[in-house]
Parts: sequence; structure tokens; C-alpha cells
Amino acid sequence: MKLSIVIPVLNEADSLAELHGQIDQVAKEHSLDLEIIFVDDGSRDRSWKEIRQLAKKDPRVRGLRFRRNFGKAAGLTAGIRAARGDLIFMMDADLQDDPAEIPNFLAKLGEGFDVVNGWKVRRLDPWHKVYPSIVFNWLVARLTGLELHDHNCGLKLFKAEVGREIRLYGELHRFIPVLANARGFRVTEVAVNHRVRKHGESKYGMRRFLRGFLDLITVTFLTGYGQRPQHMLGAAGVVSFGIGLLGLSYLATAWIMMHVIPIWKAVPIGSRPLLPYSIALMLLGAQAMSLGLLAELIVHYTSRDSDTYYVADEVGTAKDDA
Repeated sequence: MKLSIVIPVLNEADSLAELHGQIDQVAKEHSLDLEIIFVDDGSRDRSWKEIRQLAKKDPRVRGLRFRRNFGKAAGLTAGIRAARGDLIFMMDADLQDDPAEIPNFLAKLGEGFDVVNGWKVRRLDPWHKVYPSIVFNWLVARLTGLELHDHNCGLKLFKAEVGREIRLYGELHRFIPVLANARGFRVTEVAVNHRVRKHGESKYGMRRFLRGFLDLITVTFLTGYGQRPQHMLGAAGVVSFGIGLLGLSYLATAWIMMHVIPIWKAVPIGSRPLLPYSIALMLLGAQAMSLGLLAELIVHYTSRDSDTYYVADEVGTAKDDA
């Protein structure tokens, strides 16, 4: 099967020739039929010049150049769409990802899986990158139900059909296993070697961590409630509206006990904090349920253009006979 290696590039000219050499060595040792797709994500150094030189020397090398920096997810999407292979392998261009791991990924995929995610068991990064990543991976596992050790690993191998079904934007490239798992693909992981950075600089920062967390919320909603948004928004609205209604019911009962049936000592209802809190909860609940209904209408009228199920194979058809 033909393998397409998609590599997003951002100001990493110094590492491209060495990375190409390492991939070429692995391809020769294991007789791999592959293509290498470099996606220049608006680099300001000589990365595109290096890619063009590599393409002249090696017909297996292809290059795409963005007009400006659109982000890693956009780069991977462009590379996946341009890929001609049956399998797609993702890796970074900074030489921290080891091409020697490719045969291990292929062997693992051959066990019947659709997606293989890398796991940097011994991560050679500063503590301020390692510990937030541990917390992030724990959150992903808890919220999505997919138990992987390293969702952030840049090494990922999956079948081309996976790339055709999932849509990447924002920072969703790190959630490819989650998105694939939600569509019924079999996902696993394999331990990989992580190397020290030799060229370039890290793209990691607090802003990236924050964007990743927000994207996690998005993915959790899309995979869990994308086709039934009212189940989440409506449920939250009912709970909020119900608590507010109970609060107002208690206040109404108290008013009756103080003025109609003077059993309790009269105290102004309007001076109690419970009144504004109950009203606010009821309004919030009504808004949540209204949003849920609007979301359901959107899903209803747009779902006609996209299936909510995913067929893995067919039998007894012209396709099967062919």
C-alpha cells in the first residue's frame, strides 16, 4: 500500500534536508512505497527553497505553500487532500519525531486498526510543556472516553478513508484519534522514540494550551451531542429552570403562610436573595432550552446533506462483485 507522509513546515529550513535523508533511509531499508508532502505554512525563512530543491532531487517529494500562516490543522488538511496514498502518516519537521518509527506504526496498523497514535513514553521537553500535557491528556480521556497517553504526539498513522471523513480546523489536528473513534474507527497507540530538538524553536505557549482546552470542549460536544444538541442544552436548561421554579414556589408558599394564612412572621419577599437567584435560574434555563431547540432545527435541516452513520463495508453489491 502506498504511504503518504504529510509534514507541516513553519520556519524549519535547517531540518528539512536531514529529515528527508532519514525518511529516505527508512524507505530503502523497508522497501516502502511512499510520497513525502511538505506543506509550508507561511514560513519566513528559506523553507520553501529547501522544499523545492528536495522536490527536484527526489520525485517522491511534493510541496504546498500557503500565502500566510494558517495553522497546523490547515496544513495537515491540505496535505491530506493532496495525498495519493492508501495510508497517511503525520509527523513534524523539527526532527523530534523519528522516521525510524514508521515500520512500527505500519505493523501496528496491520493488526486490524484504522488509526495508530504515537506515545512519547520518555518525553525530552521542558517541564512547563510536559506537565500541562499530562493534565491535558487526562482531561481528554475523561471527557471523550478514549484512553490514550499522548493525544499531542505529532506522529499519527491512519487510513486514507479516515482523513476523508474527519474535518480539521482550529487545533483539532491533535484530536484526530478522538474524531475517528467517534465515527467507529478502531484506534490504538504505540510507544515512540522522542528526540531532542536540534533546529528551530518550540511553537508551544500558554495561548496554545488555552486554545487546545477550548477545542477539547468543542470536540466533546461534537462527538457526544453533535447530532442531538438538545440532550445537553435542554438537560442543562431543565435543571436550571427546575431549581429556579422550586425557589419561586418556596417563596410563594412562604408569602401565603405570612399573609393569607398568617402562620409565619411577615418578612418582605423582595428582600430575600433567593428571589433574584430563582428568577435568574429560570431565565437561564429557558434560554438554554431555546438554544437547544434552535440547534435541533439546524441539525434537522442540515443533516439531509450529511449522513449520521458510517458504513465500513458492503457485500452483495456491484461494488463487492468488482
